[in-house]
Amino acid sequence: MAEPAQKKAKTERVFLFSSESVNEGHPDKICDQVSDAVLDACLAADPKSKVACETATKDNMVMVAGEITTQAKLDYDKVVRGVVAGIGFDSYVDDLSSVDSKGLSDKTCEVLVRINKQSPDIAGGVHVGKDDMDVGAGDQGIMFGYASDETEDCMPLTHSMATRLGKTLTDVRKSGELWWLRPDGKTQVTIEYLQKADGSVEPLKFHTVVISTQHAEPLKAKRTKECAGYTGPEMTAPSMEDMNKAIVEDVIKKTLSEIKLKNGQPALTLFGDFTHLHINPSGKFIIGGPQGDAGLTGRKIIIDTYGGWGAHGGGAFSGKDPTKVDRSAAYICRQMAKSVVKSGLCKRALVQLSYAIGVAKPLSLFVETYGTEQGALTAEDITNVIKIAFDCRPGAIAVSLSLREPKYQETAAYCHFGREPYTKEGRKYFEWENAMDLSKYAKMKSAEVTAELK
Repeated sequence: MAEPAQKKAKTERVFLFSSESVNEGHPDKICDQVSDAVLDACLAADPKSKVACETATKDNMVMVAGEITTQAKLDYDKVVRGVVAGIGFDSYVDDLSSVDSKGLSDKTCEVLVRINKQSPDIAGGVHVGKDDMDVGAGDQGIMFGYASDETEDCMPLTHSMATRLGKTLTDVRKSGELWWLRPDGKTQVTIEYLQKADGSVEPLKFHTVVISTQHAEPLKAKRTKECAGYTGPEMTAPSMEDMNKAIVEDVIKKTLSEIKLKNGQPALTLFGDFTHLHINPSGKFIIGGPQGDAGLTGRKIIIDTYGGWGAHGGGAFSGKDPTKVDRSAAYICRQMAKSVVKSGLCKRALVQLSYAIGVAKPLSLFVETYGTEQGALTAEDITNVIKIAFDCRPGAIAVSLSLREPKYQETAAYCHFGREPYTKEGRKYFEWENAMDLSKYAKMKSAEVTAELK
């Protein structure tokens, strides 16, 4: 008789992993922000608004389209121009050889609106005649949440770094520190990781950093012309070489010093001469925004989540009210994954939910812990802990995470996850980043968890 196969022992391995991000001035991100600004305008007047808003942009045009049922009276033109102005797009010249065009103008852009009401078939199946807590899912679908203990906020370091590089590019542009930067830009980070025998991962060093950022014309652009409203002393944009040096010092190193690893050290400790840098590798990037590329809502779903780690169900977030589980269930999945990691039940977690349109309760729950369960707990036990602690009906999610508040435009750029939760004017931003304390389960045995579930 053949001997039973032996379970292969886990071994450590070193690997490279990359994540990318884009700035708020990227055409697709413009669209996400416009869609969420429309959602916010609806929820501000009518918290029960049903919103599915898509945006498209090309050249000096922005179009909003979709299905919206609300008591709010919206000035779509004002909403769109406000977002465009806030990003920093204030000039458009219909000439690809122009060095003065930023790619979109808040004052002269064409705004198109194609909005209808929500289908009565969907409304009847999802929410009409139902209690708020028993509202059905707005559509079928699968959603995921991920967390890893490699950073203090339980986000994968590749994605935290790529995302925050983009945010720093925007911050130093708007502060005037690097005034010659323009709104559009992309980042990408490759990290060398150690996967340990227990399934957890540890970043070892930054292998490669890529930044492509829109900028004014080197050695010629004048600050008084480039920056609307600037009245200080005249300045001329630096050379391309000096621009790139400033980006390394004032963007890359600054960002790395602000990200904390789980050992409490700044991520800058993983950066050095061994790190490959590609700053504006195409040579120049003057024409950007919608003049350089068309944009659409929902085309940056990996950037919005975990940078390729974990998994993604395919549904976008922006422009969707909380009955759309593409968004609300992805938020609760993140909170569930972060909670079990922060509470010490495991070191990595991937959580999946699935729904059917019009049905309130999820159809399935799946938890993957990559073999990192702690103590006597199994992956099944951790799944049961999540069942005990969380109510994943869309109505319950909307209440627990305060999702009927007008606060979504803030989420539409620089990732929906790994952000610092805060309260402003009574609104709870990024509430899903507040991990639930589940540490009491860490010392339990399977039988105890099963007994509490029953």
